[in-house]
Amino acid sequence: MTVRLDLSIRNEIVDEVVSTLGIGTLKIYTGTQPASADSAATGTLLVSILFDNGMTTASNGSSDLSIPPESGTAVASGTAGWGRLERSGLNIDGSVATSGGDFTINTTTITTGDSISLTAFTLTQPAS
Repeated sequence: MTVRLDLSIRNEIVDEVVSTLGIGTLKIYTGTQPASADSAATGTLLVSILFDNGMTTASNGSSDLSIPPESGTAVASGTAGWGRLERSGLNIDGSVATSGGDFTINTTTITTGDSISLTAFTLTQPAS
């Protein structure tokens, strides 16, 4: 049998994760995303973007970035491969892209000194 969560529980889970993350940092790296968000980060750190918990209240099991864009200045050059939203050892890993990624940024071709913006992010708790 499959465990299924009702919408109220899904919304509570998403809101709790958003609250727990509070003010965190999205770090964007080159290369391939690690197999687990518990694994050490891999690749070259390209940019850190302060993530100030500007997320909507969960609806339909999802919460969206409510105050885009948030931005940071690139510290290295390379192609963005993945991102990690972190705070005090708590991590959410995902893909980065200009569209269709977990973390949507303004460009994946990053040059030192560029301003890189996080323009969209959605956190979703599936029903099962």
